[in-house]
This record gives sequence, structure tokens and C-alpha cells, in this order.
Amino acid sequence: MAQSVLGSVALHYRALWSRKRQLAGVQLFVEDVSPGAEGSHLLRTLSELWSSESPPVLLSAAHQRLTHELIASAGAQDPLIEVPSRWLAQGGLAGAVNAARDRGARLVASGSPSELRALGDGARAFERLCVQLDTGDAALALRASMQAREDAARGRFGAPSVASPVPSGSLVVGAAGRALVEHALDQQGAWAVAGWPAEDILHRFNGHPVPPTRRAILRVMSALDQEQSLDAIEYLLAREATLAYRLLAYLNSAGLGLRNGIASLRHGVMMLGYRTLNGWLAEQLTTASEDRDLDPVNLGLGLRAALAAELMDAGVEDELRHEVFLTGMLSQIDALQGQPLRALLSRIPLPDRVPDALVRGTGPYAAVLRLAQAMERDPAHSLLNPIQAAGLSLEESNRALLRVLSAASAP
Repeated sequence: MAQSVLGSVALHYRALWSRKRQLAGVQLFVEDVSPGAEGSHLLRTLSELWSSESPPVLLSAAHQRLTHELIASAGAQDPLIEVPSRWLAQGGLAGAVNAARDRGARLVASGSPSELRALGDGARAFERLCVQLDTGDAALALRASMQAREDAARGRFGAPSVASPVPSGSLVVGAAGRALVEHALDQQGAWAVAGWPAEDILHRFNGHPVPPTRRAILRVMSALDQEQSLDAIEYLLAREATLAYRLLAYLNSAGLGLRNGIASLRHGVMMLGYRTLNGWLAEQLTTASEDRDLDPVNLGLGLRAALAAELMDAGVEDELRHEVFLTGMLSQIDALQGQPLRALLSRIPLPDRVPDALVRGTGPYAAVLRLAQAMERDPAHSLLNPIQAAGLSLEESNRALLRVLSAASAP
């Protein structure tokens, strides 16, 4: 057995988003990479790394053996554990589920709408249901959504004429577009959706630059009014890529006339000063967005940037970590600005290492950025090659991920 369970598994993650478009929790996908990973050890490790301020966790093991061990070891204070409904008839898992429920463990049954309905009274053993929508289910949900809007417009109330496959209070997987997200969260009262349809959300801007959100601007202005630290101001600016990029482009514009190029938010705040920065932010409010659907896009990009920086072994050179964070933050700026990435990066005097990673996929930051992106993708794809390319061990990459996720919070 490996010295730590984190050396025996590969962890992917997926953010879970609430009706308020805030972080409801994170789903951790656990894949056994080498024999000996113990469910009890994994639960203990997570309890050591998580705090009361950390987001809720849903553990999803790829194999039945580890799922069974997690269920057998879990108590009321442990994370949520996913139990695929198709496994309940195998290997005594149903008995383990009932025993876990008696201990106060929090379990989540997952499956298609029909599989979850087939649980009947057995659904009471689970704290929550995770409904997995396929193409047909998604189409039915959209029909139910349109019918509900039509019924409301005509003043028809009561039982819906088209039943939705999305149960109230559930976690929804497969909400691949904005319309499905709105149906699940706003019409059906789902607890959360897994993942966020960022591409569909951004598509409605039709290639035009996505404006910074009013909430992000006001957060920074409030911090400036309170004379918070430079670290705090930099952190708040960096939480929203559009706002951070717009500030860096302004700092390097010909109209501002600064002699030397500015490639970091910290340097930019120091050069402008709090009063001037506050005035610039006030000007941005005139074009700011109130669209809450942008919050998961921005926070998701912030998680990627933080993870890339955490994966980078920069030693005592803190400046390099800031560069890696900036690399992750700018990794989707072309989609946010509706312009080619190369042209956008040319407006900021970035160190060559940043455009090398983003445009050419080379240089010292490219491997950690690819790994950070791989860890947020479909867990069916192995992480072993990206981890090896980044020069890390399984335990190092897993601990970096857990440190970042345990510190994540809603906007």
C-alpha cells in the first residue's frame, strides 16, 4: 500500500452550481490507480484538509469496491457519497447503504430519471438524488420548460401538463445549455447543476466582449474604501478575468502614458493608487453586467488559475506563481473578449513564458496549465500522462487540487 491514499488515486473535480449561481459544492471523482486505496483513509485525509468554510464535497468513486468502502466507513460528518443506482443490487451494497443511513452518513443515489423512479421507497435511504439526463431526457425537460412558461403566461396553475424528468431538490448532470440550467434551477428547484454551460452562456454575446459584472466591480470598490491590503485588492481583481484584463489593457494604453509596461495587477494597483483605481472602477460601472450566469464562468476560470499556480513548483519565487496564475486566468480570455488570443495578449507586456503557454503550448507553464485543465474535464480521460508531463507525483497533484478546492468560496 502507498504511504498515502493520495498516491494511489487520481482526482478530477467538477463544480456544482446553485440557483443563486454560486458554488454549492464540488464533486470529486476518485479513480483507483494502484491497488490498496482505502475508503476510510480517503475520508480521514479529506477531513484533515477541509474546514468549516470549505465547500461541500460529493465523492464519486469510479469502482464499486472503493464506493463500498466509502459507504462502510462514512459517518454524519463525512462528505456526500455517490451511489450509482445500478449497483444497488450487487454485492450487498443495499445493506451497506441502509447501515450507513443508520449511522447518519449522507448518500446520493445517481442514475437516469427512470432508474431513480424505480428506487421507490428505497430513495429514503439517500439524502439527495443525482439525476443524469441523456439526450431524450434533456429534450423532455425543454418541452416541460416551454409548457410551464406557456401555462404561466395563460394563468393556468396546478399540475404541469408535461412532467419534467428533473426532481425538485436534486443534483442535475447533463444540463448542457442555458435553457436546461434555468429549467433545473429556476423552474424545478434543483439543488444544483453539475458543471456549467460556459460556451452557451458566452455565445449569446455574439462575439462581442463580455463586460465585467457589477458585483465584481463593487467588491473591489468596497475593499478600496476600507483600505484593505494590496494582496486583498489584487485577489479581488483577479477573481474576474474580464475585469483584470480590462485593467491591464488600460494600464498599458498609450493614453495613460506610463513609461514602463505593466504585466501584473499588483504593480498596476501600486502605480495607479487606490483613489485613481477607484475612479477607474466607477467608470466601468456604466457598462457593467448584472448577468448572474457569468458568475460560474468567472469563478470556474479563477479555480483553474489558482490550481495552475498551486501545481507549479515555483519555490521561493513568488513572482513566478503570479505569472502562472495570470496564465490560467487568461486561458479563456479570447472567448470572453470575442477576439483572437494572440491579438489580446499583444496589448499587455507579458513575460514570454505566458504567451508561450497560451498560444504555442510550450515553455515552463504549459504542462501545469494542461494538467489544471485536464483535472476539470471528463474523468473518463486519464490524468497519468498530464501529471507525468508536469513533473509531479499523484500525491503532489492531488494535494494541490484539494488545497485549492478547500479554499474555494462563492462570489
